[in-house]
Amino acid sequence: MEIKILGPLAARENGVSVLPTAAKPRQILALLALQADHVVTVPTLMDEIWGEKIPRSAATTLQTYILQLRRKIAAALDGDPGREAKDVLITQHGGYLLQVQPGQVDVQEFEQLAASGRHAHEAGDHRVASELLGKALGMWDGRALVDVRVGSVLELEVLRLEEDRMASLELRIDSDLKLGRHAELVPELRVLSARHPMHENFCAQLMTALHRSGSAWRALEAFQRLRGSLVDELGLEPSPRLQQLHQAVLSADPGLDLRASV
Repeated sequence: MEIKILGPLAARENGVSVLPTAAKPRQILALLALQADHVVTVPTLMDEIWGEKIPRSAATTLQTYILQLRRKIAAALDGDPGREAKDVLITQHGGYLLQVQPGQVDVQEFEQLAASGRHAHEAGDHRVASELLGKALGMWDGRALVDVRVGSVLELEVLRLEEDRMASLELRIDSDLKLGRHAELVPELRVLSARHPMHENFCAQLMTALHRSGSAWRALEAFQRLRGSLVDELGLEPSPRLQQLHQAVLSADPGLDLRASV
């Protein structure tokens, strides 16, 4: 089964969509897909669907949702004598498991590429890091599970994925800066800084890219915009690290130059 989570939810078996239209079965499929090849317990599924207000009929209703998903899978498997729906959506002791082939869930591929990119970054191979992290980020099509109603369990999973996405983006930009791509990074970093006006790392990267592109005064403007947002929204000053960067730009510190940072 081919499953896409990094954007609108999609699930296809033999090229046929098995995505349910009803909200709760979609939640179940999304959670099973995120934990593909691992058992998701019945209490976890109930917590996701109903939260603290689990009805008395929850066990029976959950079985009905599982049956609906299996019917969709069975229709897609029609004509495949070697597999049945129960072999794809498997009942295990205490829960259910969605069995998929390697490389069929985009989240798994994203995580593998991102991990390889991080290792390359740590090893100082920034060309490979930029390439791998760029491929990982290119798999996203908007926010994860954007068209699925999320409960407490999926909410945490989506938050984790978004944090992994942001961390991968910061590392990819860092590698690109080390590769001397500061000029081409400026437009992207301007957009990111506008979308995340209190994100210090994006601001620092923008300041560095602007300074290396010969626009030190714009780097100082970027610092003042972030400082204004932090003071107005949180009553906080920028971190010492960012203030040191600000002073380095003011004094044209040669340590900011590309050769000194490589």
